[in-house]
Amino acid sequence: MPSLKQIKRRIASVKSTQQITKAMKMVAAAKLRKAQNNMMAARPYSHRLRTVIADMAARTDFSHFLLAVREPQQVAFVVVASDRGMAGSFNTNVIKKAVATYEEFEGSDRFLITVGRKATDYFVKRNYPVLSKHLNVFPDPTLESARSIGENIIEKYRNNELGLDRVYLIYNEFKNAAQQRIVVEQLLPITPEKMESEPYLLDVLFEPDPETILNTILPLYINVTIWHVLLESFAAEMAARMTAMENATKAAGDLIKSLTLQFNKARQSAITKELLEIVSGAEALKG
Repeated sequence: MPSLKQIKRRIASVKSTQQITKAMKMVAAAKLRKAQNNMMAARPYSHRLRTVIADMAARTDFSHFLLAVREPQQVAFVVVASDRGMAGSFNTNVIKKAVATYEEFEGSDRFLITVGRKATDYFVKRNYPVLSKHLNVFPDPTLESARSIGENIIEKYRNNELGLDRVYLIYNEFKNAAQQRIVVEQLLPITPEKMESEPYLLDVLFEPDPETILNTILPLYINVTIWHVLLESFAAEMAARMTAMENATKAAGDLIKSLTLQFNKARQSAITKELLEIVSGAEALKG
Protein backbone atom coordinates (compact mmCIF):
# COMPACT_ATOMS: atom_id res chain seq x y z
CA MET A 1 0.00 0.00 0.00
CA PRO A 2 1.41 3.45 -0.89
CA SER A 3 2.50 5.70 1.97
CA LEU A 4 0.67 8.89 3.00
CA LYS A 5 3.45 10.96 1.47
CA GLN A 6 3.15 9.17 -1.89
CA ILE A 7 -0.65 9.57 -1.97
CA LYS A 8 -0.35 13.26 -1.06
CA ARG A 9 2.20 13.79 -3.84
CA ARG A 10 -0.10 11.99 -6.31
CA ILE A 11 -3.05 14.22 -5.35
CA ALA A 12 -0.92 17.35 -5.88
CA SER A 13 0.20 16.03 -9.29
CA VAL A 14 -3.38 15.30 -10.42
CA LYS A 15 -4.55 18.73 -9.22
CA SER A 16 -1.79 20.33 -11.27
CA THR A 17 -2.88 18.34 -14.36
CA GLN A 18 -6.50 19.33 -13.72
CA GLN A 19 -5.55 23.01 -13.75
CA ILE A 20 -3.81 22.54 -17.11
CA THR A 21 -6.76 20.70 -18.70
CA LYS A 22 -9.18 23.33 -17.35
CA ALA A 23 -7.06 26.12 -18.85
CA MET A 24 -6.81 24.27 -22.19
CA LYS A 25 -10.59 23.86 -22.24
CA MET A 26 -11.07 27.61 -21.75
CA VAL A 27 -8.54 28.44 -24.49
CA ALA A 28 -10.22 25.97 -26.89
CA ALA A 29 -13.65 27.46 -26.12
CA ALA A 30 -12.40 30.97 -26.90
CA LYS A 31 -10.77 29.84 -30.15
CA LEU A 32 -13.89 27.88 -31.08
CA ARG A 33 -16.05 31.00 -30.99
CA LYS A 34 -13.66 32.83 -33.30
CA ALA A 35 -13.33 29.80 -35.61
CA GLN A 36 -17.13 29.48 -35.82
CA ASN A 37 -17.48 33.14 -36.79
CA ASN A 38 -14.81 32.81 -39.52
CA MET A 39 -16.37 29.59 -40.82
CA MET A 40 -19.90 31.04 -40.96
CA ALA A 41 -18.61 34.17 -42.71
CA ALA A 42 -16.89 32.08 -45.41
CA ARG A 43 -19.85 29.77 -46.13
CA PRO A 44 -22.00 32.20 -48.21
CA TYR A 45 -19.03 33.16 -50.43
CA SER A 46 -18.19 29.50 -51.09
CA HIS A 47 -21.81 28.64 -51.89
CA ARG A 48 -22.22 31.67 -54.16
CA LEU A 49 -19.13 30.72 -56.17
CA ARG A 50 -20.59 27.25 -56.73
CA THR A 51 -23.82 28.84 -57.97
CA VAL A 52 -21.95 31.12 -60.39
CA ILE A 53 -20.00 28.15 -61.81
CA ALA A 54 -23.22 26.16 -62.25
CA ASP A 55 -24.85 29.11 -63.99
CA MET A 56 -21.92 29.52 -66.39
CA ALA A 57 -21.76 25.79 -67.11
CA ALA A 58 -25.44 25.87 -68.04
CA ARG A 59 -25.01 28.88 -70.35
CA THR A 60 -21.88 27.90 -72.25
CA ASP A 61 -20.30 24.83 -73.84
CA PHE A 62 -16.75 25.96 -73.12
CA SER A 63 -14.63 23.18 -71.60
CA HIS A 64 -11.93 23.60 -68.97
CA PHE A 65 -9.40 21.08 -67.68
CA LEU A 66 -10.73 21.52 -64.11
CA LEU A 67 -14.19 20.48 -65.35
CA ALA A 68 -13.10 17.55 -67.53
CA VAL A 69 -14.28 14.16 -66.22
CA ARG A 70 -11.82 11.28 -66.74
CA GLU A 71 -11.56 7.70 -65.58
CA PRO A 72 -9.99 7.70 -62.08
CA GLN A 73 -6.74 5.94 -62.94
CA GLN A 74 -4.68 8.21 -60.67
CA VAL A 75 -6.39 9.50 -57.53
CA ALA A 76 -5.20 11.87 -54.81
CA PHE A 77 -6.65 12.31 -51.32
CA VAL A 78 -6.23 15.58 -49.43
CA VAL A 79 -6.27 14.56 -45.76
CA VAL A 80 -6.84 17.46 -43.34
CA ALA A 81 -5.87 16.76 -39.73
CA SER A 82 -4.30 18.99 -37.06
CA ASP A 83 -0.79 20.03 -36.06
CA ARG A 84 -1.38 19.19 -32.38
CA GLY A 85 -2.89 16.37 -30.38
CA MET A 86 -4.96 16.32 -27.18
CA ALA A 87 -8.20 16.57 -29.17
CA GLY A 88 -9.75 13.19 -28.39
CA SER A 89 -10.39 11.05 -31.46
CA PHE A 90 -10.29 14.02 -33.87
CA ASN A 91 -7.13 12.95 -35.73
CA THR A 92 -7.67 9.21 -35.32
CA ASN A 93 -11.09 9.33 -36.97
CA VAL A 94 -10.02 11.33 -40.03
CA ILE A 95 -6.91 9.16 -40.52
CA LYS A 96 -8.97 5.94 -40.26
CA LYS A 97 -11.42 7.30 -42.84
CA ALA A 98 -8.55 8.32 -45.12
CA VAL A 99 -7.03 4.82 -44.94
CA ALA A 100 -10.42 3.19 -45.63
CA THR A 101 -11.08 5.50 -48.61
CA TYR A 102 -7.54 4.90 -49.89
CA GLU A 103 -8.19 1.13 -49.86
CA GLU A 104 -11.45 1.56 -51.82
CA PHE A 105 -9.44 2.72 -54.88
CA GLU A 106 -7.15 -0.30 -54.89
CA GLY A 107 -7.16 -0.61 -58.69
CA SER A 108 -5.93 2.97 -59.22
CA ASP A 109 -2.62 4.70 -58.60
CA ARG A 110 -3.19 6.45 -55.25
CA PHE A 111 -1.47 9.45 -53.70
CA LEU A 112 -1.88 11.55 -50.57
CA ILE A 113 -1.65 15.28 -49.92
CA THR A 114 -1.47 15.86 -46.17
CA VAL A 115 -2.44 18.97 -44.24
CA GLY A 116 -1.40 19.06 -40.59
CA ARG A 117 1.48 17.40 -38.75
CA LYS A 118 -0.57 14.50 -37.38
CA ALA A 119 -1.67 13.25 -40.81
CA THR A 120 1.79 13.87 -42.28
CA ASP A 121 3.61 11.93 -39.54
CA TYR A 122 1.19 9.01 -39.75
CA PHE A 123 1.38 8.49 -43.52
CA VAL A 124 5.08 9.30 -43.96
CA LYS A 125 6.10 6.81 -41.22
CA ARG A 126 4.05 4.11 -42.93
CA ASN A 127 5.55 4.84 -46.37
CA TYR A 128 2.35 5.96 -48.08
CA PRO A 129 2.94 7.86 -51.36
CA VAL A 130 2.69 11.44 -50.07
CA LEU A 131 2.84 13.96 -52.93
CA SER A 132 3.09 17.06 -50.74
CA LYS A 133 2.98 18.04 -47.06
CA HIS A 134 1.48 21.23 -45.65
CA LEU A 135 2.44 21.96 -42.04
CA ASN A 136 1.76 24.85 -39.63
CA VAL A 137 -1.44 25.85 -41.45
CA PHE A 138 -3.22 26.02 -38.08
CA PRO A 139 -4.17 27.75 -35.78
CA ASP A 140 -4.71 30.55 -38.31
CA PRO A 141 -5.93 29.07 -41.60
CA THR A 142 -5.88 31.99 -44.03
CA LEU A 143 -6.96 32.29 -47.65
CA GLU A 144 -3.27 32.68 -48.50
CA SER A 145 -2.41 29.28 -46.98
CA ALA A 146 -5.43 27.76 -48.79
CA ARG A 147 -4.20 29.31 -52.07
CA SER A 148 -0.80 27.69 -51.57
CA ILE A 149 -2.42 24.26 -51.14
CA GLY A 150 -4.87 24.88 -54.00
CA GLU A 151 -2.22 25.95 -56.50
CA ASN A 152 -0.17 22.89 -55.59
CA ILE A 153 -3.16 20.61 -56.24
CA ILE A 154 -4.09 22.35 -59.53
CA GLU A 155 -0.51 22.04 -60.77
CA LYS A 156 -0.47 18.31 -60.03
CA TYR A 157 -3.89 17.92 -61.67
CA ARG A 158 -2.69 19.78 -64.78
CA ASN A 159 0.69 18.00 -64.91
CA ASN A 160 0.74 15.53 -67.80
CA GLU A 161 3.46 13.39 -66.20
CA LEU A 162 1.56 12.76 -62.97
CA GLY A 163 -1.84 13.13 -64.58
CA LEU A 164 -4.19 13.08 -61.57
CA ASP A 165 -7.72 12.21 -62.68
CA ARG A 166 -9.58 12.70 -59.40
CA VAL A 167 -8.94 14.57 -56.13
CA TYR A 168 -10.91 14.02 -52.92
CA LEU A 169 -11.03 16.03 -49.70
CA ILE A 170 -11.18 14.13 -46.38
CA TYR A 171 -11.76 16.26 -43.29
CA ASN A 172 -13.75 16.83 -40.09
CA GLU A 173 -16.84 18.95 -40.64
CA PHE A 174 -18.04 21.04 -37.70
CA LYS A 175 -21.62 20.20 -36.68
CA ASN A 176 -21.77 21.60 -33.15
CA ALA A 177 -19.58 21.87 -30.06
CA ALA A 178 -20.14 18.20 -29.20
CA GLN A 179 -20.20 16.62 -32.66
CA GLN A 180 -17.98 16.47 -35.74
CA ARG A 181 -18.62 14.56 -38.97
CA ILE A 182 -16.02 13.00 -41.25
CA VAL A 183 -16.60 14.17 -44.83
CA VAL A 184 -15.25 12.71 -48.06
CA GLU A 185 -16.05 14.96 -51.02
CA GLN A 186 -14.77 15.35 -54.56
CA LEU A 187 -12.70 18.46 -55.18
CA LEU A 188 -11.62 17.74 -58.78
CA PRO A 189 -12.94 17.58 -61.37
CA ILE A 190 -15.38 20.33 -60.43
CA THR A 191 -18.95 19.14 -60.96
CA PRO A 192 -21.32 22.13 -61.27
CA GLU A 193 -24.67 21.74 -59.55
CA LYS A 194 -27.70 21.54 -61.82
CA MET A 195 -29.56 24.86 -61.88
CA GLU A 196 -33.26 24.68 -61.01
CA SER A 197 -33.95 27.58 -63.37
CA GLU A 198 -32.03 26.01 -66.26
CA PRO A 199 -35.05 25.59 -68.61
CA TYR A 200 -35.75 29.32 -68.32
CA LEU A 201 -32.26 30.61 -68.95
CA LEU A 202 -32.00 33.86 -70.90
CA ASP A 203 -29.29 34.70 -73.40
CA VAL A 204 -26.34 36.29 -71.64
CA LEU A 205 -23.41 38.26 -73.01
CA PHE A 206 -20.14 37.55 -71.22
CA GLU A 207 -17.60 40.30 -70.64
CA PRO A 208 -14.84 39.27 -70.88
CA ASP A 209 -15.26 35.95 -72.72
CA PRO A 210 -16.28 32.71 -70.91
CA GLU A 211 -12.75 31.26 -71.20
CA THR A 212 -11.20 34.20 -69.32
CA ILE A 213 -13.92 34.11 -66.67
CA LEU A 214 -13.57 30.36 -66.09
CA ASN A 215 -9.76 30.58 -66.02
CA THR A 216 -10.16 33.06 -63.16
CA ILE A 217 -13.13 31.72 -61.25
CA LEU A 218 -12.38 27.98 -61.24
CA PRO A 219 -8.97 28.22 -59.49
CA LEU A 220 -10.57 30.76 -57.13
CA TYR A 221 -13.30 28.23 -56.37
CA ILE A 222 -10.68 25.56 -55.55
CA ASN A 223 -8.85 27.93 -53.21
CA VAL A 224 -12.03 29.11 -51.45
CA THR A 225 -13.27 25.53 -51.07
CA ILE A 226 -9.99 24.50 -49.43
CA TRP A 227 -10.08 27.59 -47.21
CA HIS A 228 -13.60 26.70 -46.10
CA VAL A 229 -12.48 23.11 -45.39
CA LEU A 230 -9.56 24.40 -43.28
CA LEU A 231 -11.94 26.63 -41.30
CA GLU A 232 -14.38 23.75 -40.81
CA SER A 233 -11.58 21.43 -39.69
CA PHE A 234 -10.12 23.98 -37.27
CA ALA A 235 -13.53 24.69 -35.70
CA ALA A 236 -14.08 20.92 -35.36
CA GLU A 237 -10.61 20.54 -33.81
CA MET A 238 -11.30 23.23 -31.20
CA ALA A 239 -14.67 21.65 -30.38
CA ALA A 240 -13.04 18.21 -30.03
CA ARG A 241 -10.24 19.61 -27.86
CA MET A 242 -12.72 21.48 -25.65
CA THR A 243 -14.75 18.29 -25.13
CA ALA A 244 -11.62 16.19 -24.53
CA MET A 245 -10.25 18.64 -21.97
CA GLU A 246 -13.63 18.85 -20.22
CA ASN A 247 -13.70 15.06 -19.93
CA ALA A 248 -10.09 15.05 -18.73
CA THR A 249 -10.90 17.68 -16.09
CA LYS A 250 -13.84 15.62 -14.83
CA ALA A 251 -11.74 12.46 -14.78
CA ALA A 252 -9.04 14.29 -12.79
CA GLY A 253 -11.71 15.45 -10.31
CA ASP A 254 -12.93 11.86 -9.86
CA LEU A 255 -9.37 10.64 -9.39
CA ILE A 256 -8.70 13.36 -6.78
CA LYS A 257 -11.82 12.25 -4.83
CA SER A 258 -10.69 8.62 -4.99
CA LEU A 259 -7.13 9.49 -3.87
CA THR A 260 -8.42 11.74 -1.09
CA LEU A 261 -10.58 8.88 0.20
CA GLN A 262 -7.59 6.56 -0.02
CA PHE A 263 -5.46 9.14 1.83
CA ASN A 264 -8.04 9.53 4.61
CA LYS A 265 -8.32 5.76 5.03
CA ALA A 266 -4.54 5.40 5.17
CA ARG A 267 -4.26 8.25 7.69
CA GLN A 268 -7.03 6.74 9.83
CA SER A 269 -5.29 3.39 9.69
CA ALA A 270 -1.99 5.00 10.73
CA ILE A 271 -3.66 6.85 13.65
CA THR A 272 -5.38 3.64 14.80
CA LYS A 273 -2.08 1.79 14.61
CA GLU A 274 -0.34 4.47 16.70
CA LEU A 275 -3.13 4.39 19.32
CA LEU A 276 -2.87 0.60 19.55
CA GLU A 277 0.89 0.89 20.03
CA ILE A 278 0.40 3.50 22.80
CA VAL A 279 -2.23 1.37 24.56
CA SER A 280 -0.10 -1.75 24.22
CA GLY A 281 2.91 0.11 25.67
CA ALA A 282 0.86 1.45 28.58
CA GLU A 283 -0.48 -2.01 29.40
CA ALA A 284 3.03 -3.44 29.25
CA LEU A 285 4.21 -0.81 31.78
CA LYS A 286 1.35 -1.68 34.14
CA GLY A 287 2.25 -5.36 34.01
